[in-house]
Amino acid sequence: MPLSDQIVLFDGFDPLDAIAPFEVLAAGGDEAGDGPHIEFVSAEGPRRVVSGTRGMALEATAALDPDLPGFVVVPGASGPIDGDPDDGVDTIPVLLNRFSTSAAAPLLARALANPEVTVATVCGGSLALAMAGLLEGRHAVTHALGMDLLDATGVHAVHARVVDDGDLVSSGSVTSGLDLGLHLLRRRYGSHVAHAVEELFAHERRGTPWLSPNAEREHA
Repeated sequence: MPLSDQIVLFDGFDPLDAIAPFEVLAAGGDEAGDGPHIEFVSAEGPRRVVSGTRGMALEATAALDPDLPGFVVVPGASGPIDGDPDDGVDTIPVLLNRFSTSAAAPLLARALANPEVTVATVCGGSLALAMAGLLEGRHAVTHALGMDLLDATGVHAVHARVVDDGDLVSSGSVTSGLDLGLHLLRRRYGSHVAHAVEELFAHERRGTPWLSPNAEREHA
């Protein structure tokens, strides 16, 4: 089955978390000349998905399919940090918790169990998976403001820009979606393609990716 990269959208997602890895992966595929199909998806199927940033929306063109080999990228949420949910304020923790209890959770559990899929997260995406009980005992990173909560869910929280735990790769803040995408390109194609996309985007990867022992064996 050919590779297919899926960027998962949900109500309140952060636009840059989704668009940055989408563009990097697309550019890498173009550079390599054999790039996989890449698209925005949602658990509910094709629909217009409104982000948490001033009503900006993207179009999910398919349903999330955990059986497709490739990357599944989960963005974080955008919105206020403080506010009373009882007053109808959709804070970032509320949005992430809502996503963690949505129809996406069992699909992402299946993706994590699929040896042909690597699940990747940007910013609060790892926190949403952790809230769903999917990352206990794994190594991951999230936004600096969520690291204590990530650790409290049973995740080994690692302070790094990108954390590679084998079939789970996470990155720590909004702009780290670029670095996540470049790390995934290096895993798939090698450093020459990742470097070419760095040059194209005029962005040098920040930080040294943290690799778990399992990931180090896979990359050796």
